[in-house]
Amino acid sequence: MLTELRVRDLGVIRDLTLDLRPGMTVLTGETGAGKTLLVEALQLVTGGRASAQMVRAGAMEALVEARFEPADPRPGPSAGANAEAEAKAVELDPEPGSGTGPEPGTERLVARTVAPGGRSKAWVDGRMAPVAALAEHGTALVELLGQHEHQALTTPGAQRRALDHFAGIDLAPLAAARLAVADTERRLAALGGDDRQRARQADVLRHQVAEIDAAGIGGPDEDEALRADETRLADLEAHRLAGVAALTALEGPDAAGLSPSALGALGDAVGALGGRDPFGPWESRLRALMVEASDVAAELRREVEGWDDDPERLAEVQARRRRLADLRRKYGDTLADVLAYADEARDGLSALAAQAAEAEALDAQREDAGQALLAAEEHVRRARQAAAPRLGAAVTERLADLAMGGARFEVTVGRDGAGDAVQFLLAANPGEPAQPLARVASGGELSRTMLALRLVTGGGAPTAIFDEVDAGVGGAAALALAKALHEVSGDRQVLVVTHLAQVAALADHHIAVRKAVDADGRTTTVAEPLDTAARVVELSRMLSGHPDSATARAHAEELLELRRPGGRPRALERSTTAGRTSE
Repeated sequence: MLTELRVRDLGVIRDLTLDLRPGMTVLTGETGAGKTLLVEALQLVTGGRASAQMVRAGAMEALVEARFEPADPRPGPSAGANAEAEAKAVELDPEPGSGTGPEPGTERLVARTVAPGGRSKAWVDGRMAPVAALAEHGTALVELLGQHEHQALTTPGAQRRALDHFAGIDLAPLAAARLAVADTERRLAALGGDDRQRARQADVLRHQVAEIDAAGIGGPDEDEALRADETRLADLEAHRLAGVAALTALEGPDAAGLSPSALGALGDAVGALGGRDPFGPWESRLRALMVEASDVAAELRREVEGWDDDPERLAEVQARRRRLADLRRKYGDTLADVLAYADEARDGLSALAAQAAEAEALDAQREDAGQALLAAEEHVRRARQAAAPRLGAAVTERLADLAMGGARFEVTVGRDGAGDAVQFLLAANPGEPAQPLARVASGGELSRTMLALRLVTGGGAPTAIFDEVDAGVGGAAALALAKALHEVSGDRQVLVVTHLAQVAALADHHIAVRKAVDADGRTTTVAEPLDTAARVVELSRMLSGHPDSATARAHAEELLELRRPGGRPRALERSTTAGRTSE
């Protein structure tokens, strides 16, 4: 609840601090004293619109600070099982400022400044914050039930939550169903692509794997071996002549018999050194060379004699090399890269197959979740549709007690989904068409409608502020209004700006707002809490305009008896036309 409000340099207010308590508190005073300015201060600190005209003339800036502390509310009509439904409704309604406020049981300090140029700054718990943060916290802390711009119950989300709270609708299954659908959609999106895209990717990978497998690559070195074959086959005759020349050099003699052979020369060298011990090591090495040269000659002869012209084999080798080159162009710089790509493609096919299976399972889950969501939405929609006329009738009945006997309150529920398109309509006078609450012309009628709604539905923020709620009300209706306001304060803090003595008399606390002239000769607003004696004087002023009137004082004292259990205001019947002072 709101425990402290400080306002500095706002309009005619120079520096004012209010200490507020639980229950019902009224703010009274002459017209223009600054009561509504205090409401505007609360609008500012809960994210309302700021303007340069708000700043007191000559001041550097206007400042509003508010302290909110947890309070144990008195049991009231909104306590109980419906509180859980309202909390769940908030979870389903993540509108700006409609449910993300302070955590329960924590103190919250909020502040707002407005410069003469109109620029404003915001603080939450001593830290700078965007103005939107004030609205976010403020909506969870305060309901401003007065001017149209700040009516808490004129938004679709708030109206939907009020209906759900009234009907005690369990929104947990709907929330779970929506979460299940959203989670399935998220998991499907995380798979990447859709079924067609995955099928296209699989076709491409299958084609690539088949192409590589069909090539039957003999290993990462196959191309090198083929290159050697191609080199030999492409110039076979020249290679053969070179081989014969090498054999001749090894075994000799040449065709003219002039060139000695290498083997013959080695034999001559061995013979020259044979039997001579000093040359033993060299003789051994020469013999080894003869053996190696003889082996080379034999292998070379077999190789050269096995070569035949084979143009078909050459064509095959060249075609094979072209095929392998095409694979390397597509899949890697080397055959090792091509083989690695094939392995990766197989892994990709396996992954796509797994994704396809998972996608199929998720599609089935999405279908099941969608059906569950449809069922949950239908259940909630029917519950809302069933509760709508009951809520309309209950609020209409309450309005009759609040000087709106000819008014008609209606609730409509959307036909699609869960029926989230809930709308509150009001026909303030008989014969008039019902219209959305936000279009109701009279601030007093709108405020009393909000009061009736809170009496019937319960719920809402821990602090409710009523402004203009008593417009056009007097006599016995004023007493009914006062009792209604006090009833609402049973489970929350209620602040009321009023000109009605009956409303002021029934409050738990009374603050008088008046103008005064400070030491500088400037007018400023002051506010002071009233004790019982001071309340009699203020009520006398409100009843007759003459606070010193003995008759008015007697009526005021009798009105204050309403605060006692079983108290009866005898003066009320004698002064039904003296409900408010002239404005």
